[in-house]
Amino acid sequence: MGFALLLLSKNHSTSAIYVGVIIAALLLLAVGLLRSRLGWILGSILQIAMVAAGTLATPLYFLGAVFGGLWIAAIVIGRKGEAARAAFLKEGQQKPKEA
Repeated sequence: MGFALLLLSKNHSTSAIYVGVIIAALLLLAVGLLRSRLGWILGSILQIAMVAAGTLATPLYFLGAVFGGLWIAAIVIGRKGEAARAAFLKEGQQKPKEA
């Protein structure tokens, strides 16, 4: 969103810049909340807001799509990593029986 603010600062009103600052602040808040489900929901909504900001400046559609793709990849890879970690911990808890 920082890059978006640079694009918006040249040719747009201060209200567009304020909206960008609010979205950027909420994105930082979402990062802090990622340990809970609320963080994931807030982050997803804000990714959509970043793409919608493309109506203010066309290059923001591209930035929103790139970072939205990264967000989706992080969710998919994170779930796989958590599943592998859970399997590893479950395997470690099962002690082999001695003969």
